[in-house]
Amino acid sequence: MRTPHDLAAPGKKEAIAPPRRLLIILANTDPRNPEELGAPFYYAAVAAAMEHRVDVLCTATAGRLMLKGVAQAIRIKPDDTMTVYDWIKEAHGQGAKFWACPANLELFGKAEADLIAECQGVMGAAAMISDVMGDDCRVLSF
Repeated sequence: MRTPHDLAAPGKKEAIAPPRRLLIILANTDPRNPEELGAPFYYAAVAAAMEHRVDVLCTATAGRLMLKGVAQAIRIKPDDTMTVYDWIKEAHGQGAKFWACPANLELFGKAEADLIAECQGVMGAAAMISDVMGDDCRVLSF
């Protein structure tokens, strides 16, 4: 039986390498509901620790998490010592890269200078769609 790892053309011996990149999109995650915020950053940290390339795009209301001071003020559980910013730093420390949506910056009246240090900059719609449609990428959406 053939597996996805055996996707060589008939008669050829070389196989196509499985995707090693994960794009995590936070579009439906709302910072006003802290219990929604743990999983995306936990998954990002785990995937990065597994040596996958991980990009996390925060867009829509979740885009606020990339602004200085926002994630620092949110705790997933009220009595937890870790803030959402600590979760972001953990994932970043494992190798995950964080991106803001440029349309969100305009919507919020902010600039790239307002982004947290762990944010690499902006990823626009065309770049994100290009990544999503590529064969080397898998997507998780929150």
